[in-house]
Amino acid sequence: SKYSSMPKSKREKKAKIVPYAKGFHPRSSDQSLEAIGCGVVPSPELLPTPDHFPAIPDPTSIDDWLAQYNETGQTFKQFLDDCPWLSRRKWKYMKQRFVPSGSNIREKYPDGVICLLPIGRFDDVTAPSSADLAEYVRLFFCLPVQVLPAVELRQEADTVVWIDKKGGDEEEPRPVRLQCRFDRASGSTQLTVHSILTQLKQSIPDNALCLIGFTMSDLYDTKPDLFVAGMASGNRRVGVFSFYRYHPTLTFSTEFWYEIHSSVTVADEAETKQIVLQRSCKLIVHEIAHLMGVDHCIWFSCCMNGSGHIAEDFKQPMFLCPVDLHKLQTLCGFDVVSRYQGMLSFFVKHKMTEEAKWLQRRIAFITSTQRAHTPK
Repeated sequence: SKYSSMPKSKREKKAKIVPYAKGFHPRSSDQSLEAIGCGVVPSPELLPTPDHFPAIPDPTSIDDWLAQYNETGQTFKQFLDDCPWLSRRKWKYMKQRFVPSGSNIREKYPDGVICLLPIGRFDDVTAPSSADLAEYVRLFFCLPVQVLPAVELRQEADTVVWIDKKGGDEEEPRPVRLQCRFDRASGSTQLTVHSILTQLKQSIPDNALCLIGFTMSDLYDTKPDLFVAGMASGNRRVGVFSFYRYHPTLTFSTEFWYEIHSSVTVADEAETKQIVLQRSCKLIVHEIAHLMGVDHCIWFSCCMNGSGHIAEDFKQPMFLCPVDLHKLQTLCGFDVVSRYQGMLSFFVKHKMTEEAKWLQRRIAFITSTQRAHTPK
């Protein structure tokens, strides 16, 4: 899962000095530069300018990611060595056409698509739309994306039933009872991630590079959990993720999973919808990148940083640092500036002002640096 489901301690979270996890040491600027994999001077689109790619902040809470985990990181070279998508051997369980000589995932799996599966109801006006999520995933990875027909979740007393209608209206869907827990006093329900992953493994289309289920239902893994944002099964190319706790007007108990309170912290419905979409987009591409072989980032502030709790998640950037951008550029075969321009249009369309300004600055830097180094 992307971050821990509950605080590790009930001690005061804020402290003057919060140590890193035992064994972890922040990487130097030279180590981070080497991790990009471009030699001493990277190309302009991968140049790690500090104003665009600051260092990872020191932990400020005992529950922060790097206060809990001794992450080893993944350099560009390690990614090339380990990534199964770049192998000359076909990925296990893949049923689609494979071209061993291809240099990137689009050439090796020319029929492949990223599949998104809505699970349950999305009728809240602030819930992210499947079309918006699919557009962002397509722009982020520069790969084709397909949204599958939604799965119905039907509440029956204190249980939840999964009803997959992919066979069409003429074929009677086979209901499957999911593992869940139910609190009668509040009426709250949580679904286990493993019961959903089991269904996804059985449902992955033949043309899927990966299958991502997303839901507005709350999720958990094991009994002590307050919640999990989601979980992936990398070797089977499936994952499920919840946007339930991404609503900015909700606050959640740190002791009881079913205790949820509403508070007014945003201006209006449009702002709420924008915040939920931004958070949901960041989560879904982070998890798809994991399924593509990209590990957590320890080199710069990056959307592939881990997070120990939901507040830390919300503070992290939307963008890949040069190390992870180089990985995806090699894997997916895109032009960095063209990709940035597509993402910029998305952020402008959805009034994500800070993200749009960052991209405008970065595109301007890359293009001006390229011109300065072009022989006259």
